[in-house]
Amino acid sequence: MTTTYITASGAPSADIADVDWAEKRYLIVDDFVGIRQLLRESLRNIGAKHIDQASSGGEAMTLLLRTHYDVVLCDFNLGEGKNGQQVLEEARVRNLMIPSSVWLMVSAEKSVESVMGAAEHQPDAYIIKPITEGVLLTRLNRVWHKKQVFREIDAAYIEKDYLRAAKLCDAQVAQHKVHEIDLMRMKATLLLKAGEPDKARTVYERLLEEREYNWARTGLGKIRMANGDHEAARQMFQGVIAENRFYIDAYDQLAAALTLLGRHEDACGVLEKAAKLSPNSVPRQRSLGNTALRLGNVQLAEHAFRKCIAIGEYSIARTVDAYLGMARVCGQKGDIKEALRLLAAAQRDFPGDLVQLRSKITEGLVYHESGDFRRARKSGDELEALLEREPKRPQTATCIEMATLLFAVGVKDAPVELLCHVIRNNHDNPVLLEEVQKIFDKARMGEEGMEYIAAARREANEIMNKGVLLWKTGKLAEAVEWMRDARVRLPDNMRILFNSAQMLINHMQLHGYDEALMIEANGVLMHVDELAAGQQRFAQLVEQLQMLIPGRAQTPEAIDAEIDALRGVAEAPAA
Repeated sequence: MTTTYITASGAPSADIADVDWAEKRYLIVDDFVGIRQLLRESLRNIGAKHIDQASSGGEAMTLLLRTHYDVVLCDFNLGEGKNGQQVLEEARVRNLMIPSSVWLMVSAEKSVESVMGAAEHQPDAYIIKPITEGVLLTRLNRVWHKKQVFREIDAAYIEKDYLRAAKLCDAQVAQHKVHEIDLMRMKATLLLKAGEPDKARTVYERLLEEREYNWARTGLGKIRMANGDHEAARQMFQGVIAENRFYIDAYDQLAAALTLLGRHEDACGVLEKAAKLSPNSVPRQRSLGNTALRLGNVQLAEHAFRKCIAIGEYSIARTVDAYLGMARVCGQKGDIKEALRLLAAAQRDFPGDLVQLRSKITEGLVYHESGDFRRARKSGDELEALLEREPKRPQTATCIEMATLLFAVGVKDAPVELLCHVIRNNHDNPVLLEEVQKIFDKARMGEEGMEYIAAARREANEIMNKGVLLWKTGKLAEAVEWMRDARVRLPDNMRILFNSAQMLINHMQLHGYDEALMIEANGVLMHVDELAAGQQRFAQLVEQLQMLIPGRAQTPEAIDAEIDALRGVAEAPAA
């Protein structure tokens, strides 16, 4: 692709002119009106008509929620409220940008932490101010053409049809050799998400024969870690960091590998280094805080949790975890009043039954760790009452936290029921089975615990096997109904979820497409992906499900129609 410049007359050069820029929708986000006007005039010079402007992150989010933009030009520093990184982060999480949309971060911010923080959310380009009109339009043109190559791939990715998306990468390589490296990188990522690590490894190894790409070496490290070769993965991640100390993903992966090797203090040190390099990541600060808290490093945990709360104020990645972690820190420092204030703030700012439950667990832990066993027991009794009123159980990690606390304060029946629920939903997970057994051992219920675990596993197997037997003996309708009931009883058991989705798909394969069954099967599979992403069977079933949609076409025209539908019928008002 040739370089694009603006001619002396102000007319766009050939490369810019070959795109119909007039009917695209644009959003300029900058807190300085003069900059917005300069950028608007640059866009008008290539024929842009539909240009919206926002002077703050909040105003930008309002516009993004209303209109699907083709091009966004966004500053990093936007004054009070969300910054450009947080606007981009939220737009990504909430799918407010269509697959072919272009996001250019245009900013005077040059600090390493700001540039790296923004880069982690993958804008299509990060352009440092001051910037000329020619440079802006050259970058826009280059990115726009590249995005069109990934248009169909991104559409399949959004549907989580990772296998189809990977096949599309091969098709695009045949037509666009100039983008071969980027397409193969995307293909390897898709194969990992599809639970096909061997195929992904082949792609990475072929690319590494041509050049030592750090992202390909990191990808190979992830595969080795997933295959249980944690030491080889550690060495690979450390090699990447030695070559490029700013490659932040390698730090996160190295910390994970060290944790799997049992080197928790080393993992914490790596996370601390990563947080210094790129401190504006809410998930990383949260992870550092939790790791430090488990190691008893109260000072580091406090610093990480406070930073997490501060940078999370305007971030969609903000969760209750930092508040609960900070409350634990305050409890261990003996500041019970501040711990309770944080728990009250958590329940106020994050409404919902689960937050109330987790806050009550943390309250009990704060009292117990501070030596106030009477109040800890009171919290345990209140938790037990909550469980009796609400039959629905929280996620596995919360159940384990709750059971641990309840055993510690002298309650027996409720934690046993919680742990049996965990086992029934994870009956073939050896790591979790071992963790539950250790909890029983600590509660001096080792032999009883073994019996409870065996009984819960047997119950889960019996429920699943009956559904499979009905299916294999030709009673498909009964099998579908049985597995629906099984999903109610064991809502997080992945084998039951997978088998249920497979039966729903099989029903449509035999009896024709049914929209209600399609929605049901898709919901089951999306729940599996939330529980544990990257499952091979997930990708296979999603591909089967997509093939059942009547008139499913693979043509560019069909993709264009899907993208247009995403945009909605409302036109963006001209600036």
